[in-house]
Amino acid sequence: MLKTPVHRCKAITSGLKQLCISSESGYFAFELFSFRHGHRLLSSSAFVCGKAVARKKPRENVEINGLEKITYAERMHYVPGLAKPIFPPWECKHKDPFHHRSPSHEEMPLYKDKPCYVFHQRTNLTEGVKQSLWLTKSKLIKGIPAQIMALADDSSHHIENQDERVQNAIKHARFWDTTERRPPRERFCPTLLNSLLYLCRLQQGKYPALGKRLLSQEYSLSASWHRGEDHIQVRGKNGMLLNSMSPLPVIAEKDEIQNTVDTNLETFYPISPTIDLQSINVYDVKTDTGFREGYPYQHVHTLFFAHLMDGQHEKLRAKMLMFAFGNALARARALYGAEPQVLEKPVVLQSVATNGRLFQFMVFQLNTTDLVSDSGVKNLVWIEEDQPLYEYAKVRPLIKKKVVQVPAGLAGYNPDTFKKFLAFYLHGAV
Repeated sequence: MLKTPVHRCKAITSGLKQLCISSESGYFAFELFSFRHGHRLLSSSAFVCGKAVARKKPRENVEINGLEKITYAERMHYVPGLAKPIFPPWECKHKDPFHHRSPSHEEMPLYKDKPCYVFHQRTNLTEGVKQSLWLTKSKLIKGIPAQIMALADDSSHHIENQDERVQNAIKHARFWDTTERRPPRERFCPTLLNSLLYLCRLQQGKYPALGKRLLSQEYSLSASWHRGEDHIQVRGKNGMLLNSMSPLPVIAEKDEIQNTVDTNLETFYPISPTIDLQSINVYDVKTDTGFREGYPYQHVHTLFFAHLMDGQHEKLRAKMLMFAFGNALARARALYGAEPQVLEKPVVLQSVATNGRLFQFMVFQLNTTDLVSDSGVKNLVWIEEDQPLYEYAKVRPLIKKKVVQVPAGLAGYNPDTFKKFLAFYLHGAV
């Protein structure tokens, strides 16, 4: 047995003599006797017995001017010594999906020389919210607007036995809905979100305006705009959308909107703000809300996201802002047209995201569709970060050194988080 660390091992195929070099004892040689290729040799590693098949080099097609290749095309079978024939591409006379060949990008009707930078559901911005603020020409304000906080603090808007029902909803998602010791986030996160939305809908008898709303899933959004010299587009499916027959009230008044003219947007030079977006040349310049004309619930109220990944909350908030901006821009162009302008009545919508424990709250107000330059009126966004609904939800207690660190069950319930969630839902109906 070698008592010194081995740094390099060279296998010699003839006889499989293996030379091991050590930094402490110099050279040390020993022999490994192997059987034929294909037989197992458990006393040595697999790479000693392995046989690497050499790749054949592709033949080069040599063309000589004035000489014609003699192929075996007429004989309809391979003939040694004759060249392989090259046939023209086969064209099917009818539409066959199994033999369809798509044209090149340059031949497609939607091909454009100028690329478009696309943000979709799988896009992750490196700089997070700072990068999305530049892309949407927005100003960030920490916290929740005072109008919504007033609804959260007013106990007259609360549900009967509110804390008990919310804790039962958490226990239903984490304990009662599964027999697993630790249910996956893909299971309990959507269950908790739907349970909390059900509790909010119980206030419909008290506030009839809540009945003029509809929750939509799997809808597709498309919104395009120019930012500087770049053409940017937000499109794809994104979470659940709560639509309403009436728009949300304006948060910031004209004086506060006018004060955004002096705000300077942060840049990332020499990094381009579009570095994380997908660059494509085949695209359609269009703005679509995802719903047909005449849809009664045409105003966007709140976007709900179920975040199924650990961490990356900064990228989640950036995604919330981008899709909130895309929905607001699509609605503004449906109301006021495609011409860049400062909106007479800003478009307001909300966004809520959760990973099953932490909640992210956002309110976005679209003030302008003139997004080319950094000057002029900016859009406004309010963000409340990382609000825990509870601290722990354990099926079994966490014990370390015979001491219970975290007891079994629900611990650290925070009632203020659901108050904000309920206030977001009631906003516009109270």
